[in-house]
Amino acid sequence: MASNSVSRIDFLKYRFMCLAFSLALIGTFVGTCIYRWQTKGYVFSYSIDFTGGAQALFKFSRPVSSQQVISILEEKGWKGVVTREFSAQELLVRVKNIDDHAGGAKDLAETMRTQLQESMPDNQINLMQSEVVGSSVGAMLRWKSMRAVVISLILMLLYIAWRFWSFAYAAGAVIALLHDALVMLAVFLLFNREISINVIGAILAVLGYSINDTIVIFAQIRQNVAKMSSTSMYDIVNISLNQTLRRTILTSTATALTVAAMFFLGGEALRDFSLALLVGIFFGTYSSIYMASPIMLFFYKDRRHA
Repeated sequence: MASNSVSRIDFLKYRFMCLAFSLALIGTFVGTCIYRWQTKGYVFSYSIDFTGGAQALFKFSRPVSSQQVISILEEKGWKGVVTREFSAQELLVRVKNIDDHAGGAKDLAETMRTQLQESMPDNQINLMQSEVVGSSVGAMLRWKSMRAVVISLILMLLYIAWRFWSFAYAAGAVIALLHDALVMLAVFLLFNREISINVIGAILAVLGYSINDTIVIFAQIRQNVAKMSSTSMYDIVNISLNQTLRRTILTSTATALTVAAMFFLGGEALRDFSLALLVGIFFGTYSSIYMASPIMLFFYKDRRHA
């Protein structure tokens, strides 16, 4: 740990600038939500996990491109077609809005196979696997996913309040976590990326990652409060942030490098998941330093450290 006598970064000096930056991000997010709702009638683009749809795994006798398959199915009236390549001859196809198509998973997939076969007569197509998610099931999953995020925030608020026996610590931690979740959603909204079960899982993982970093910082602050009774709370928070800075940077950098490799090398199947993690790691580190601690300082009521 760094000594108090060593020159340190005055993190709290930039708290109002960072607050303005975060408010601008959240304001942009809210404004974009309103704009999309008024112009398109919806806010987020959801995967078939939440909207309902069908997916089928096809094996082709000859190599085929994803764009070729997407073009054929869209011409045939299928909506929201997305693909995932397992190899040059194996393709997973997902389509949304299947309410107009009668039949179960196999019937829907067979209809897609037949239409693809008609458009590519020289390429033998076999159906390997099929699955359907109904719109009612998708809506239920969407509701449960939102509820999971809200419940996790509430439980973390209660845990921090119990762990540190202080509303100031709890408020700082949970507001920072809410900030992280909103920023991740804002990135997916601005880049028009789909919200899927994997993305929700990434958000929950980032909340756990971020709260861990925040707890380490808060534990150091509480330890210094007990040792530095004559020091102002402003200085105690700055000292504590500097003492934990090396751990924060090393942990965040190591995790980000692993996730970056997943983002660039993991293919389209892991692209949204790893994107959410990358954004969450960056802003989770930022919020632990520039959101959680300043907010805790704002609510802190112990006059001995005013």
